[in-house]
Amino acid sequence: MNKSEKTMSSTYFHPNNSIFSRFYHDVESIVEAISSRYIGSNPPHPFKFRAFCRDGFIRQEDYRYVFDLEQRYPTSEYGQFVYAWSKYWSDENKDITLSVTSFGPVQLYINNELVFKSSIVDELDAKRKANIVVPVQEGWNHIILRFTHSPTGFGGIVGTGRLKRFPFHFLTPSEERFGQEGWIYTEPLDEELKTLPSEGDTESSMDVKWYPDLNVEHGHLTQLKRIFGLPKKQFAIAWTKIANQSPILKTVILEGEHKGKIEVVLNHETVYKSNQSSRFQLELTIPYGQNDLVVKSTCTEDEWGFQLDKKKDEIDIEFTLPAPVEGARDCWLYVGAFPENSSLNVSEMLRLDTLFNKEVGSTYWRLDMPNTWVRPYLENPLFGKWDYPLGVTLYGLLETGRVLNRKDIVEYALKHIEQCTSYYPYSLWDREQYGAAAINTQLSGIDSLDDCGSFGATMLTAQDLQEIKNGDKVADDIAEHITNIQDRLPNQTLYRKFGSVEFMKDTIWCDDLYMSTPFLCRYYKKTGDLRYIDDAVNQFLRYKEFLFIPDKQIMSHVYDFKFNKATLVPWGRGNGWVIFSLAELLEILPEDHESQVELRAFFRELANGFLKLQGKNGLWHQVLTDSESYEESSCTSMFIYAFSKGIRNGWIEAPDAYIKAAFKGWEGLSKNAIDQNGNIYGVCQGSGYSFTPEYYKHDLTWILNDTHGIGIVLLAGIETIKLQRWLAQKHEISVAQ
Repeated sequence: MNKSEKTMSSTYFHPNNSIFSRFYHDVESIVEAISSRYIGSNPPHPFKFRAFCRDGFIRQEDYRYVFDLEQRYPTSEYGQFVYAWSKYWSDENKDITLSVTSFGPVQLYINNELVFKSSIVDELDAKRKANIVVPVQEGWNHIILRFTHSPTGFGGIVGTGRLKRFPFHFLTPSEERFGQEGWIYTEPLDEELKTLPSEGDTESSMDVKWYPDLNVEHGHLTQLKRIFGLPKKQFAIAWTKIANQSPILKTVILEGEHKGKIEVVLNHETVYKSNQSSRFQLELTIPYGQNDLVVKSTCTEDEWGFQLDKKKDEIDIEFTLPAPVEGARDCWLYVGAFPENSSLNVSEMLRLDTLFNKEVGSTYWRLDMPNTWVRPYLENPLFGKWDYPLGVTLYGLLETGRVLNRKDIVEYALKHIEQCTSYYPYSLWDREQYGAAAINTQLSGIDSLDDCGSFGATMLTAQDLQEIKNGDKVADDIAEHITNIQDRLPNQTLYRKFGSVEFMKDTIWCDDLYMSTPFLCRYYKKTGDLRYIDDAVNQFLRYKEFLFIPDKQIMSHVYDFKFNKATLVPWGRGNGWVIFSLAELLEILPEDHESQVELRAFFRELANGFLKLQGKNGLWHQVLTDSESYEESSCTSMFIYAFSKGIRNGWIEAPDAYIKAAFKGWEGLSKNAIDQNGNIYGVCQGSGYSFTPEYYKHDLTWILNDTHGIGIVLLAGIETIKLQRWLAQKHEISVAQ
């Protein structure tokens, strides 16, 4: 079955492969299976730590690398060439989108195949972005850029063609710099390279010299001077792990030498201290496993640094990096320098999610390599990522774990959330230092509701369950953005003054009710400040004015101020966001709020409009009014969710038809859109917008296990369970009376 046939098919798989065929009406087992499949496919991997040399090229805010060759080589001549070389890993054969801005002639090769050559139009416009789709193969792909110096300029900007949600980085390609992030590059050359470098080539095997320069004098006793200079009466920390691979306590002899004042600490206990340079020997008892070994060295002389080694005959003892840092040359991490009277607690410094404050500014861990720093990178497809679909995915996991008393599911979601928030201050610093953060790409550069509201709302839910590191700081910054920075109309309606692409400018999207109001509701609950709940209320009332279609009692997807009209296309998920978010608001809205009656009436209008459009299989359609468009799982789930909340909270006055619709919707999902392994089908991909329904029907196809739907399906299942329990309780009460 081809993709277009699959899109229009009334079923996504054979009925015998549905999860309903395994669990029937056992909703708890179904949501557990969905959760288990997701967690099993996305284990809680940490960030990847890599070495990064600041003497290389950095990325700018759009996550593309800036090759500023005219600035880097001011004496270069017209007609000279510079080559830049990197590599990119792909788990499969696929296409990726790259964006190239040309300051002068640029050629781009992937695996020695020319895939892009700048045109005269590109070379005459230094602001033009040429977006190209290029093939990459499974495994390593070597990327070569050839820049030619011309009167128009020298260099360019190259990198991802998809911002924020899907940025990627490149790694240094040579054996000598294995594991580091970035590009290596040549000096200006008078002639083209006869052979382009490729897999297996080393820098030493080629005639050309590659930069940043690796040939720096390396002496153990002066590493702190190399790294930090000579900041008199300031100290630095060096951290390693000493591993005892023997199953018993091990007594070992360490031999060392130091310049300047020093303190050596093993597992938070000082084992050596000296105020002056000397050689020394330590006899230490090392427990089994990994042990923290820290050197605190203070600059008191014109040389400072240290050397510390085990005796050669010690076979069960090894020094190792405190965390696996790809591209590091030895086993030590360094941070500093700090004033001698600083209140920093050395024991509390031994973590990688912490940014350290100096007298001026902040700092982070470094390596004993030329201008080289440790940086965390997000290289997991989903775990540890902050974006709006994952906000609702994790909300679904939290609720599933909480309602079903599955602490393991709750802990998984909390770990994901805190992996993002714990690195929040660092990610802001990383972005400031390197142009674009290598983690928290959306959270560190908030410029839209998509970047903050959805995940932020889930983070506030998580804070009800446990303390989340830096959670308050993240919440306050999100509230500041939504309240005081995000663009608004004069009547305070949130809207999109700017867009990720030009045609999205000056629009209102019904999606943005979810991207804003659940966070505002929970922030009101956290702070008690009525301004936030009033803002959420105002958004619903204003969005209704722009987007509500009264005769159908449903919502248009977008209002476009460029045309001063709504699109009048009732996209399924967009409508789902509206009633889903309205249910979240009504659940928190004070009973005596002046808009309570009006908003409940709006909820009933929407519910009635959606009820009429439910499909024969129990699901709703991608275009709600077009039964030939595919059955869409995320909007179906949100209607189930909202109906259940409306029934249980009394917002729906005649609930019988809605009870039937909710159960029919869940059965339809479990029969037609969730297979026996917990895979979810029929979730529309992330959307643009159009004034024609054909775009939604034919171009916005569905994606298997898309994160826009996984959490929402879980929430629909949890609300189905709650509705079942509520009805059973009502029955028991009725029988008892």
